[in-house]
Amino acid sequence: MSVENNKISLDIEAYLKEHENKDMLRFLTCGSVDDGKSTLIGRMLYDSKMIFDDQLAAAESESKKYGTTGEKIDMALLVDGLQSEREQGITIDVAYRFFATENRKFIIADTPGHEQYTRNMVTGASTADVAIILIDARKGILTQTRRHSFIVSLLGIEHVIVAINKMDLVDFSEDVFNEISQAYGELANELGIKNTYYIPVSALNGDNVVDKSKHTPWFNGKPMLGLLDSMDVTKEAKAEDFRFPVQYVNRPNLNFRGFCGTIAAGSVKVGDEITVLPSGKSTKVKSIINAGDITEADRNTTTTEAYAPMAITITTEDEVDISRGDMIVHTKSLPRVSNSLKTMLVWMDEKPMEIGRSYDIKRATSVVSGSFEHINYKIDVNTYERTQVDTLELNDIASCKMLLTRPIAADAYKDNKLTGSFIVVDRITNNTVGAGMIVGVSRRDEDAKKIASKNYTDAEKALNTYVRKHFPEWNCKEV
Repeated sequence: MSVENNKISLDIEAYLKEHENKDMLRFLTCGSVDDGKSTLIGRMLYDSKMIFDDQLAAAESESKKYGTTGEKIDMALLVDGLQSEREQGITIDVAYRFFATENRKFIIADTPGHEQYTRNMVTGASTADVAIILIDARKGILTQTRRHSFIVSLLGIEHVIVAINKMDLVDFSEDVFNEISQAYGELANELGIKNTYYIPVSALNGDNVVDKSKHTPWFNGKPMLGLLDSMDVTKEAKAEDFRFPVQYVNRPNLNFRGFCGTIAAGSVKVGDEITVLPSGKSTKVKSIINAGDITEADRNTTTTEAYAPMAITITTEDEVDISRGDMIVHTKSLPRVSNSLKTMLVWMDEKPMEIGRSYDIKRATSVVSGSFEHINYKIDVNTYERTQVDTLELNDIASCKMLLTRPIAADAYKDNKLTGSFIVVDRITNNTVGAGMIVGVSRRDEDAKKIASKNYTDAEKALNTYVRKHFPEWNCKEV
């Protein structure tokens, strides 16, 4: 039994308390097919003693049936859970695993390497702080390496660990390691990836995964787990950039109306002046009720200050119309409000995207009907070239102009992942067909010149009337 398992069996409450205050780091593994992503995670879990006895016994049994490592345990089988994954020896869906060290908790997303499952890789990368990109030391940088590196850059992941794997098959050559590191460094500079780290590993044998390898005396860096355990991925948060998407209006009786949700960014205090968007109405915070404490004795108690990512309920000094999907922000730090957004869109459906077709756009707690008016360009993720297209196919990535039926308060994705991202839902099938990032928010007057030359529907006229009434500063013409 591992040390962690022994702690759990002796005193589960003490074990949970020990982990309560540890910070969380989310990372994903990506790269080309058969680069060893699942094997690396399996080895990390195995060598860090985070495998339960029944899991280990199952892996030993499965290794005899599906394994490709002879008498050894096939570490990939500790992660690949689908029957088809075990039979083919590939990852198809995103597999999530949890483990912890003395200093930090981790959530791992093992993403597929096949091109047809690029959308699954995007899903796993969307919440990650760090990306581990595996490169086969025998093959060097491949097309899928470039594809996944582009997606990592697109999703704003600033820390990339380049694990040059299967070093045992090239006799742990320092020259091979340096050559691949230099080549990827040029790729990282091209994509604007800020922080890169290079580690020579053998996931199969455990070299430089948890412990330093005696086979690489020329490598002076930390092993994989040591680097993950000590890496600083915190971003400086601006307290004034308070973002609170309203999820639920709590009205238990005539004497109470509270607005519930999870703080997406920044912090708020009692007495702060706040503005509700898109209506633009302002008021002050009357009270903050913290419903996220651990113990029942502290639950549903008021507090004077709250910060991301706390789940809270806010009451206001004035009776202001606030509904689910609205955004509460600090009056002194207003985001731009518009129904015209420049986006980067990843198409995830077999059915092609149609220009002008109405979709449901889900962003934070809001659901708005919208359409894509224009595709600015599609990006070839293999060469990074931009091409002009009229539609998007499965796994295509493109810059698009999105028009919504009503304005929303939006941030750029690089500033706030939660308020700057969205998913696209087919209104007929209710399938999620796309995911996107907000790149820019257009000013309403940029579209004003187009009004006179268009034939507008009743819904569009109603939208224009709404905008002219509530946002006169945009100087929209009447339609």
